Amino acid sequence: MRRHILVAASVLLLAGCGSGQIGDTGGGQTDPNNKNLALLTGMRGEPFYVSMECAAKQQAAAAGYNINAQAPEKFEQAEQSQMLTGIIGTRPGAVIIAPTDDKALAAPLQQAKNNGVQVVEVDTALEDRSIAVASLSSDNYAGGKLAAQTLAQLTGGKPGAVLALNTKAGTSTTDERAKGFEEEIAKHPNLRVLPTQYTENEPATAAQIVSATLAANPDLVGVFATNLNTGEGAGTALANAGRSGQVQLVGFDASPKQVEDLRNGRVQALIAQDPAAIGREGVDRAIAAIKGQPVERETKTNMIAITKDDMQAQSQYFYKSEC
Repeated sequence: MRRHILVAASVLLLAGCGSGQIGDTGGGQTDPNNKNLALLTGMRGEPFYVSMECAAKQQAAAAGYNINAQAPEKFEQAEQSQMLTGIIGTRPGAVIIAPTDDKALAAPLQQAKNNGVQVVEVDTALEDRSIAVASLSSDNYAGGKLAAQTLAQLTGGKPGAVLALNTKAGTSTTDERAKGFEEEIAKHPNLRVLPTQYTENEPATAAQIVSATLAANPDLVGVFATNLNTGEGAGTALANAGRSGQVQLVGFDASPKQVEDLRNGRVQALIAQDPAAIGREGVDRAIAAIKGQPVERETKTNMIAITKDDMQAQSQYFYKSEC
């Protein structure tokens, strides 16, 4: 089983490297000598974004640029929009942002672009592709497919129901993961796919949904959690029900808590991204755009399936809780 999982991951590693087209440097009059960058991630203290921020700060410092990093308390549009308005007023050369809504953030980011601030999207992206000069993220659709392949292998052909837990509708990354999972898991006729449910990115909500699903579907054999908060909540519900390891849980991301859950058997596999690479490349794209150099419009970074058997060998993919 482990060999099959690693083969699938290797295929994605080859397919997930930088791809897309070379774009222009966006709109507005950007001062090529502006050494100030802004980083606005999706949620304060979330290990994925902490890992991204740590790498971005190191990359900016090495290039001689200042970077102002901020994040909303929760993954929601209102607070992030307010922060973005303040950032635009400081006129950085570029803002590197993980939009918390693929539509609602378009207007303030268009304003930033009109004011000569280059926009680089990291992790998540706007539906309107004309605003940002570059977008960097994991290949989330492929990651969802890898999660389905991994879950199918973990269930070992046992028939039963499987559940996908998404976060918030309109979040580009998790929507793509859920889509990839749903389309791939449908290829396994022994698995009955339940309707995808939304957790609002709250672990407690994820735990409640999984508890209710267990009660309504005694044949539940697998759960796919599309991000770390959802995975932590799902793991808690399965442990409280005494079903850890009986219901196979595949999580997305490798936060310290998720890694510990993998180690102690509450999670059976993790689909890990590379947030540090996204942070470094985001800074590089922003600096290139400020200087008027062409940048790659779309870039997809690597991810890998990690099980308990190979977790130490893949420890470079574990996320940080602090820099």
